[in-house]
Amino acid sequence: MKKIHLFLVVILSAFVLTNSFAADISELSGKITDAQSQSALPGATIAIPDLRVSVIADKNGDFTFRNLPARGRFLVQVSYVGYSTITQLIDFSNPATLAFSLQPSVIEGRVVIVTGSATSSDNRKNSTSVASVSKADLLYHPSTNLIDAISRVPGISQITTGPSISKPVIRGLSYNRVVTVNDGVKQQGQQWGDEHGIEIDQYSADHIEVLRGPASLMYGSDALGGVINILDGLPAPDGTLRGELLTNYASNNGLSGSSLMLQGNENGLIYKARASYKNAYSYQTPIEFVPNSSFNETNFEGQIGLNKKWGYAHLDASSFRNNIGFYEPVRNESGQLIDEEGNTFSDSQNKDRTLAFPKQDVRHSKIALNSNLIFGEGSLKSTFGYQHNQRRELETAGEGNALFLNSYTYSYDLKYSFKDKNGWTPVIGVSEEFMHSLNTEGEEQLIPDYNSRTLGGFAYIKKNWDNDTFNGGARVDYRKMTGKAFDGDATFDAFTNEFSHITGALGYTHEFNDDFSFKTNAGSAFRAPNIAELSSNGVHEGAFRYEIGNPDLKPEQSYQLDAAFDFQNQYISASLGSFANYINDYIYYSTSGDTRLINDRDFPVYNFVQDNAFLRGIEASLTLHPVKFIHFENGFSYTRATNRTTKESLPFIPAATLRNELRFEPTIAGTSHTYVSVGLDNFFKQNKIDQFENATSGYTLLNAAIGTTLQISKSQHITLYVAGKNLLNKAYYDHLSRFKPGRLSDEDPTLGIYNMGRNITFGINLPFTLKNN
Repeated sequence: MKKIHLFLVVILSAFVLTNSFAADISELSGKITDAQSQSALPGATIAIPDLRVSVIADKNGDFTFRNLPARGRFLVQVSYVGYSTITQLIDFSNPATLAFSLQPSVIEGRVVIVTGSATSSDNRKNSTSVASVSKADLLYHPSTNLIDAISRVPGISQITTGPSISKPVIRGLSYNRVVTVNDGVKQQGQQWGDEHGIEIDQYSADHIEVLRGPASLMYGSDALGGVINILDGLPAPDGTLRGELLTNYASNNGLSGSSLMLQGNENGLIYKARASYKNAYSYQTPIEFVPNSSFNETNFEGQIGLNKKWGYAHLDASSFRNNIGFYEPVRNESGQLIDEEGNTFSDSQNKDRTLAFPKQDVRHSKIALNSNLIFGEGSLKSTFGYQHNQRRELETAGEGNALFLNSYTYSYDLKYSFKDKNGWTPVIGVSEEFMHSLNTEGEEQLIPDYNSRTLGGFAYIKKNWDNDTFNGGARVDYRKMTGKAFDGDATFDAFTNEFSHITGALGYTHEFNDDFSFKTNAGSAFRAPNIAELSSNGVHEGAFRYEIGNPDLKPEQSYQLDAAFDFQNQYISASLGSFANYINDYIYYSTSGDTRLINDRDFPVYNFVQDNAFLRGIEASLTLHPVKFIHFENGFSYTRATNRTTKESLPFIPAATLRNELRFEPTIAGTSHTYVSVGLDNFFKQNKIDQFENATSGYTLLNAAIGTTLQISKSQHITLYVAGKNLLNKAYYDHLSRFKPGRLSDEDPTLGIYNMGRNITFGINLPFTLKNN
């Protein structure tokens, strides 16, 4: 309780003290025009991400920012549909009138500013491999959760437990090797678990940056594989009150989702509220319903803050709850799925949205204070976070929690950016996180109660020339984990582990011309063992195995090099990249075939062990837009992972993937952004497997979509879309599905449940403006 009080005092103090850093008021004005015709571009968006402000150009293409800091250098982004997005670094101490000329382009404007690094920058000048997923991509491709929505990005996969639970995989690495950031805070749920998803509302994301490769320099331990940075949209322009209504329905499992958002800005006082709800009955494979796979999800979030001459301070709060049904599959002699009494399931049971037992009740509450204060000759970015995660597993009605994982996390992250001099931009930072976790209050215990403290600091510098950029940095981290002794159904010995590590990174980019660029990055990273790897001693019911931890595990150490070429002009966008990642003391679980009898059932015993690993692969994309109405998009990714000690393949590595989509974009009077698309998702055979895995056959899925935006009044439009996935109702197993044969049952290695069959999603997106400046 004392820590909560201290946290609230810090939040209140930050708001009170911000005025003491006030700088003089500055104004920034300019005009947006077509580079060829010189005509104005009304409605163009001008944004300054580091200050969390944006404006819209008026009917003459003119814009004005008011109440800005009088000093500092900030990246300005200008975008308009049908034109190439541009960025420009602006010195606020010399706020001359700006003129931006945009070039028409049939290649859609890409989000080019990367914020998930030490300094925000144009992606062409950012040496790390970053892919950006837009809100349109999140909404208009059929998906059942946030990670499912971004899994189309080359190099990104997902470990699934049915449609409601997905864990991100970046270049073959997952669990605690991938950091998820939301509201500027590292998400802390129970990432170590197989069947534990990400507790974030997919409707709340404006866009997502996926950092592929080691990111320990910025994010410390656990960012060994990469980072998923979920970004909210910028606040409404000053004097504006606006919102959006999203709703969709999916045919396969009756998934209905709706989200209502309202946001406003009155002279720099910004506010926002959102409510979202999802509900689904059991999903269907091409041959059957999967009993008790229904789920429902509720999310409430709000934001209040100030955008002033000293910078900004925003307070975000959210409450997320997800109820998920589970089913331990058993088939009768006819191959039908049956319940504990041997009865088959009726259609009414399968379409009942009321969850049966067993089930999970997952809750995640979060408070985050983000600010960027302009004072002295630099700026201080800060994030203070509080999270409370609760995960209950319920076996039968009227009884207590079979398993109860309950954690409290307090964190802060501070970054000070010095005034750049002669193109040199230095940044220093410090972060700390404290976690208090209670896990022995349920009837079953898998891990002990524990406390964890992590402290880290880094120094970073970046140098810009006309066509070249160099960056480098170093970081030191310390982590202490204390497990508490427990003697109940499971027995845990007390332990204390301390880990420290130094990491570093060097990066370089070169722009050969306006179209062609190159980037490379060499970095080291580390990951301290998680609580399950150190101390597990019990049956992991969701994974159907008995897990035994090892308190003597050492931290993983990664050394990675990646490089990529990018090309983009008016008609072609292409990229080709590769990576090599050496990991020493790679942690994984392995079985020798031993079993342990628990409650009259033999469970296979899995122990956490360490060896050295080598992961390498390629990622490529090619988008062709030869004429205005044809768009042909292709993406390919391949990861190969081997155990350098045993010379065998590492477990749970995604299959090579090739995605193709051909989209027609006709011009129809009274509409905009009309499209008809057809696509193929090609997953290759995965036979590079560990000894306890089963190979997975290749397969191809046919997808299609149609959508349009209707102008229903001068200032109001509505987007309608229909999107189909697996239209041929192909029966297949994804290699990373936890329902595939060999992973679903230790007693019957042939038992499996196919992935979702044909699914058609119908959706509506209605943005609206109640007040305009």
